[in-house]
Amino acid sequence: MQKINEKKRFSLVARVKSTNNAFRGFVIFLKSTHNFWVHIFFAVLAIYLGFLFQISSTEWMFLVLVIGLVFITESFNTAMEIDIDLTSPDFHPYARDTKDVAAGTVLIAVLLAGIVGIIIFLPKILALYF
Repeated sequence: MQKINEKKRFSLVARVKSTNNAFRGFVIFLKSTHNFWVHIFFAVLAIYLGFLFQISSTEWMFLVLVIGLVFITESFNTAMEIDIDLTSPDFHPYARDTKDVAAGTVLIAVLLAGIVGIIIFLPKILALYF
């Protein structure tokens, strides 16, 4: 039998230590993504409205999912921009296209979140006035 290389052996301590990289990445994301703060504002607003209108568990599920989707797509967009800036520091049309497609993905997520927000909150808001 072949011995398992010490480096490849699973280590819970190494896994916990590796989370430092994830936290570092999250901090970079917070510092470098100005749109994140706009997303945070609307997420907090949606959560506030959720409590205000006492939305159902199913509505909460969809709300949390689309908020997470927006944050995830924005973080991937940021990662793509960082990588493209490194690998293609001079202007290149493909680099621009890559950045624009990544930004378009965020736009799709934001539109989806907006649609979910309208479906959940518009009837409740209209019910207050009519």
